[in-house]
Amino acid sequence: MSGKVSGADFDSLVFTCLGDAALSVGTPRARALLADLRDTPLPGVLEVVPALAQLTVLFDPLQLDAAQLEAALRGRLAGLPERPAHEPAGAARTLVVPVVFGGAGGPDLEWCAAHAGLTVGAFVSALCAVTLEVAFLGFTPGFAFLTGLPPFLRMPRLDAPRAQVPAGSVALGGPWAGVYPSGTPGGWRIVGHTDLSLFDLSRPEPVPWRAGDRVQFRAVTAGGEG
Repeated sequence: MSGKVSGADFDSLVFTCLGDAALSVGTPRARALLADLRDTPLPGVLEVVPALAQLTVLFDPLQLDAAQLEAALRGRLAGLPERPAHEPAGAARTLVVPVVFGGAGGPDLEWCAAHAGLTVGAFVSALCAVTLEVAFLGFTPGFAFLTGLPPFLRMPRLDAPRAQVPAGSVALGGPWAGVYPSGTPGGWRIVGHTDLSLFDLSRPEPVPWRAGDRVQFRAVTAGGEG
C-alpha cells in the first residue's frame, strides 16, 4: 500500500538549530529521510550525520538559512512513502565480522550464555545467526551501535565499567551489540575479539560501516579459520 508520511510522524518532528550552519531533525522517519537525502542531495547541504531517530544536517549558510532548510526537509518528509516495517538507510551493505569467542578476549561469554539459559556453543550459534544493523555511529570513532538482538541475547551492562576495554572487543549491552575500535573504558559484556580494523585514517573510508549496513558475526578460531 502506497501513501505519504503520516500525521503522527509530523507530530513527532523536532527541529533544533545548532549554531548558524547545522540543524538537528528529530523524527521517527530519520532513517528514511537519510536515505532520501543521500539519493537526492539538497543544494547547500554539506553533510548529514545520523543518530537514533535524529539527523544533524550541516549546511552552507551562504546558500540557505535554517528556516529554508527546515521547509525543504518538511517537504521531503511529506513526500516519503508510507513507513514500511523495516526501512534501511539507502543501499545496505553486509559486513561479516570474524570473531574469536571466549577465552582471554571474551571474558564474559560464559556469564552471558548462562544468563540466556544456553550452553556457550548454543549462545555463540544464536548470536552468529542474527543479522544486525548499524543504527548509528557514536561514542568513539568507528564505534557502531548494532541493533536487532532478540530479547534473550540482550545483556545487562556491568555494574561498574572496565577502565580499559581492548580494541577489537565484541560486546553486548542492553539492546545493543558493538565492537570497540580502540582501547577505551566500557561497561558492556565482552564475549569475543576480532582483528578487523574499524578505524584507519589511511583508508579512503576510515570506517567500514555506516547507518543502515547489515552486520553478521562469524565464529573463527584464534588462527582465523571458521
